[in-house]
Amino acid sequence: MNNHTIHCLARYAGQYLLGLFILSGLSTANSAAQTLPKDLSQKAATYLSTWAKRRAHVGNVSVDSIRMTGRKVVFYADVTLSYIPMREPDVKDALLNLSAMLPKSYRDYSVEIRIDGQSISDLVPAAYRTEESKKIDPPRSGSDHPLITRLSSPATAKHGLNGRHIALWQSHGLYYERKLGRWEWQRARTFGTVEDLYTQSYVLPYLVPMLERAGANVLLPRERDTQGVEIIIDNDGCRNRSTYTEKNAKMAWRAGEGKGFAHLRDRYTGQENPFREGTYRAVESIAKGKESTAEWTPDIPRAGRYAVYVSYKTLPNSTEEALYTVHHKGGSTRFAVNQRMGGGTWIYLGHFEFDRGRNPSGRVVLSNLTGRGGEIVTADGVKIGGGKGNIARGVTLDKRATTNVHSASSTEEDEAPTTPYPSETSGYPRFTEAARYWMQWAGVPDSIYSPSGGKNDYTDDYRGRGKWVNYLAGGTSANPQEPGLGIPIDLSFAFHSDAGTTTNDSTMVGTLGIFCTDVYDGVFADGSTRYASRDLTDMVQSSIVHDVRTLYEPRWRRRAMWNRPYSEARTPRVPAMLLELLSHQNFADMRLGLDPRFRFTVSRAIYKGMLRFLANRYGRKYAVQPLPVDHMQLRFLREGEAELSWRAVQDPLEPTAEAKQYIVYIREGDGAFDNGTLVSKPTFRHAQQPGVVYSYQVTAVNDGGESFPSETLSAGRAKQERGVVMVINGFDRVSAPDDFSTDSLAGFTDWTDHGVPYINDISYIGSMKEFRRSAQWTDDDAAGFGDSRSNYDTVVIAGNTFDYPALHGQSILRAGYSFVSCSNEAVEDQMVDLKNYRIIDLILGKQRRTKMGRGGVTPLQFEAFSRGMQRALTDHCKRGGRIFVSGAYVGSDLFNSPQSTPADQFFATNTLHFKWRVGQASSTGQVRGIVSPYPAFDGTFEYYAEPNPDGYVVESPDGIEPADESGHTVMRYAETRISAGVVYAGKYRTCIFGFPFESIKKASDRDRIMQSVLGFLDGN
Repeated sequence: MNNHTIHCLARYAGQYLLGLFILSGLSTANSAAQTLPKDLSQKAATYLSTWAKRRAHVGNVSVDSIRMTGRKVVFYADVTLSYIPMREPDVKDALLNLSAMLPKSYRDYSVEIRIDGQSISDLVPAAYRTEESKKIDPPRSGSDHPLITRLSSPATAKHGLNGRHIALWQSHGLYYERKLGRWEWQRARTFGTVEDLYTQSYVLPYLVPMLERAGANVLLPRERDTQGVEIIIDNDGCRNRSTYTEKNAKMAWRAGEGKGFAHLRDRYTGQENPFREGTYRAVESIAKGKESTAEWTPDIPRAGRYAVYVSYKTLPNSTEEALYTVHHKGGSTRFAVNQRMGGGTWIYLGHFEFDRGRNPSGRVVLSNLTGRGGEIVTADGVKIGGGKGNIARGVTLDKRATTNVHSASSTEEDEAPTTPYPSETSGYPRFTEAARYWMQWAGVPDSIYSPSGGKNDYTDDYRGRGKWVNYLAGGTSANPQEPGLGIPIDLSFAFHSDAGTTTNDSTMVGTLGIFCTDVYDGVFADGSTRYASRDLTDMVQSSIVHDVRTLYEPRWRRRAMWNRPYSEARTPRVPAMLLELLSHQNFADMRLGLDPRFRFTVSRAIYKGMLRFLANRYGRKYAVQPLPVDHMQLRFLREGEAELSWRAVQDPLEPTAEAKQYIVYIREGDGAFDNGTLVSKPTFRHAQQPGVVYSYQVTAVNDGGESFPSETLSAGRAKQERGVVMVINGFDRVSAPDDFSTDSLAGFTDWTDHGVPYINDISYIGSMKEFRRSAQWTDDDAAGFGDSRSNYDTVVIAGNTFDYPALHGQSILRAGYSFVSCSNEAVEDQMVDLKNYRIIDLILGKQRRTKMGRGGVTPLQFEAFSRGMQRALTDHCKRGGRIFVSGAYVGSDLFNSPQSTPADQFFATNTLHFKWRVGQASSTGQVRGIVSPYPAFDGTFEYYAEPNPDGYVVESPDGIEPADESGHTVMRYAETRISAGVVYAGKYRTCIFGFPFESIKKASDRDRIMQSVLGFLDGN
């Protein structure tokens, strides 16, 4: 037998033995499978269904099969089980319970549960795994030169989001519907809002500032400035008196090679790109010496707060440290812009206060002094303000549609054109429009914002957002194969509010999360798994549900986490989440969803989820930015200084959110707040000049970032002082509008109480007009239950600015009195000694007892006169003090609230000496003085009685009357002649208004009335 024969026999023998081994194993496996109980699949499914439903609101789980692999029993569950969050203790518990279902002969077998191609152990987010099972991607730091560095910030968030770049957007927006030949909302108008605007009320006032205060650069594909005015200043020319100028030193500005921005058109049609219609300027950078500058000076049509955007050209040798300085009413703020990324679009720097007109205090300056020579600094356009939409759309159609129903599979672009419609702009503020139009104005290629080639704006809008993320990240490690702006995007986030419906509108729909793994071969460009998007979704959704349940509503539903190919979750080449926070069509959800407190909490929860996800992904520590401070007070010192003090607020939901330092911001007169001063203790002294109102805000800071600002306190010394007034800011309410609920009717009654927005409301469109629960949706123009008017959808509605001591103080100062101020909780907790002040001015605004959501779950907030405040005011009156109180609910919160007590009414009648007669005493906002023993109150004036951009609406002023013959009515509502203001003169003096003083429209009227009030109170 030769060697070849021996080799072949050996090979065949080995194959034969291997075959016997395999057959033996299969026989054993099949034998084992045959001995498993026939009902095991159903028992396991029943258990897993119960197990899953304790963790999320999902359907029943089925077990498709059970297989043996060696000494392991694998349960294959259907996709429903993947909808829930997985945590290691829960997974261990599930495996133990399934193991206990096996016959005794298999108790030493291991058990595994697989769903969606994954073991459930692998679905536990890395951040929640034990160190032994945790797998972290190689640590990556933030960019040393991020897109924007805020050089004027007093503190740095080293354990926050510094160096991170986040792309996010607020759902839909106004768009052009070709079938109807009109601009319209993408969703129906319900419960006083529309999703196209509603999600903005989270993203713009809360979420984006939180992320930026944590150090992140946030990119949006929609306009972020609600200011309806826009000023463009460009090297190719300006359309008003704005100017672009250059100053040359050693290095001279020159024309750049290639295209730049130019504002040549009033409106843009088709695929016209303003960033391809102009030129730009360039200069070589210097390390030191005399700088060359470019300067943009806008002609501001009206004083106000405006966003500032810059644009430039990115070149191979662009600088990473282009120094921009924004000069504004509060001083000068500096930024370093990395021009190696982001060229050819609008780059947001910040919001700033500007005076009217063209002046040196309002301009943007770019320097070539970068600290490094031989690089290139480029200059192009500057955009100030949001403006109105300038993208014009039109279409020709073969027929007119009669319904307003949207479908992602719409094929109207294929129809033959016969009937013409002229192109038109929306006529709306740009911030209301869909992302598709902002992207065109911002120079994004039409292949990104219009995948349909301009034929279907509806599908282009949602398809374009994910493509925009990839365009931003093009050329970076996140998206190395595609061209783009070179911005290293870390994650993307789509914020929606269409989580579904229920058959019972008293039942909450809750929070749904969506991600997608089955694309790009299931991995990101760095090789990490796209299941990171599931981790992001889990962490954000878990954060929201935990915080909402803890603070407001234990019934809040955690819905599923879907792994589905929704465009906004599928397309981005970075970890991406699509959030459906709640159902804007559901009354139970919107009772919470219209409340600013809920919006703040949800936004903070999202920010915390993103922070934890990125910290874990990059192997970094994290800290959460603190909550705003409270218990503030100002007092004068003998040395001509004022001392400000406050208390930090602990976050019961987050131990890392502890204040370490503070930033005090100062405003002089009618200027704007400066860039802030960092202090280590909760006190601050500041020298003041007579005749000027000084205002102060405080933020708390730690390694995670900076809190939202406190309320604003103010103080001022009169040049010829007649006395010192203590102004107590008792108006800290923010809330949803009034609502009611019966079996057949329900809704929001904003005409009785519009609620109180935080700063302002950018989502209100008009009052609800359909209250029948049974009314069904038939069309977006006929939305059924919740259907709402649309007469305010272009108006930014004023809310509580927390800045009323300054407004009161201006009038007090003009009357010859000095003033200081404090917050209501500082008085209630006896931190302020009222014995030092003869006259008190208590601001109550729209303060009243207010529920959260359905009520009865969390304690009422915002009582006008707490027990502590009543004690402090009573003691003050017993000492012969003088009190001025104004507010819309000064009487009704004491007399007509379900929580009112006899003690409340005794306080009103025996301390303040007034009684409540009626609420909603007037609807016109007109008040007139009447003949009384105190003629100084003569005259007429108006307060804000309708929603508007300038002052919060007072829709339900109180009618109040003197409590006894020692009191007198001094004002009446002109419309009804009901008593609006009363005074009392006895052992002490009080003056009570049934409307807020700060709601009076004209400053001259406020000055006159305050002089009358103080003259009366200071009399004998």
